[in-house]
Amino acid sequence: MKLFLCGDVMTGRGIDQVLAHPGDPALDEPWVKDARDYIELAERANGPIPRAVAPDYVWGDALALLAEERPDLRIANLETAVTARGARAPKGIHYRMHPANVECLSAARLDCCVLANNHVLDWGVRGLEDTLDALHDAGLRTAGAGRDAAGATAPAVLEAQGARVLVFAYGLQSAGVPPGWAAGAGRPGVSFLADLSPASADRVAAQVRAARRDGDRVVVSLHWGPNWGYAVDREQRDFVRRLVDAGAADVVHGHSSHHPMSLEVHRDRLILYGCGDLINDYEGIEGHEAFRPALALMYFATLSPDGGLRGLALRPVRRRRFRLERAGAADAAWLEATLRRERGAHFDPAWLR
Repeated sequence: MKLFLCGDVMTGRGIDQVLAHPGDPALDEPWVKDARDYIELAERANGPIPRAVAPDYVWGDALALLAEERPDLRIANLETAVTARGARAPKGIHYRMHPANVECLSAARLDCCVLANNHVLDWGVRGLEDTLDALHDAGLRTAGAGRDAAGATAPAVLEAQGARVLVFAYGLQSAGVPPGWAAGAGRPGVSFLADLSPASADRVAAQVRAARRDGDRVVVSLHWGPNWGYAVDREQRDFVRRLVDAGAADVVHGHSSHHPMSLEVHRDRLILYGCGDLINDYEGIEGHEAFRPALALMYFATLSPDGGLRGLALRPVRRRRFRLERAGAADAAWLEATLRRERGAHFDPAWLR
């Protein structure tokens, strides 16, 4: 079974404004008060961007890459509330996409949107409830947020080739998820993980065991760590290896970093520490050029019946004019050198193509 995985899909702010049904562009950021300013920044960097674009515009060449790889299931971290209502949460940056633009997610035929992140409640409980309604009405399954604790921690159950894939999702404060966003009894919110202690790993493993059947494959999706930087600390490695050792994760799907991070294969199980952003409106923003933030990776993992890694393809793309393009040879070479440097012992250049 082949899975497509990617990091953050951020379809709010400037992206929402170029889609066919833009929402209210007003922002309350320290330096930017109108989401359309992000379009202007991108246009200064790379040229004119059309407006009222088709739902598939932002995916660009990624759709052809998906057609080439033919994954059975498609999983993304949706880091945007899908709502036109609600009140801003007391935080600096807010993302939302108008519900009428939800077709831009359907255009990529996503199967599951992970919601355990630091933007899904940017517009409060009402915004979260609208998000769940919009995604479910569009036929998209969700993991990591719900109308109560049971709904937030329940896995998304995906099916392909007569087998199930369970997606469990958790958000951590290290990625900016406020502890107060944790779902509770009768309280909507996210599946919040307080720490990466052995006890927390054991609790996640128990949740997996309670839902897993023979033949299921399991993806554990974690929104953790800072936005920039390649460091993976010992606590993160110990946590995910403990999950794998307990038979509670066949794929670890890490995200929050705005750029691809290292990966690892532990006991034949794939660990992606940070998948990086796939879609965002960051073009033209300066300050992190050393990370080549316009570059992204699409991850295609082929799993054996027991969940072991049978094959992996990393397809490089770059963002330009709010649209994904196939990365050129020089960009692919830079990504290869970076992945070799960060985790050379586990990186096979044949994966990158």
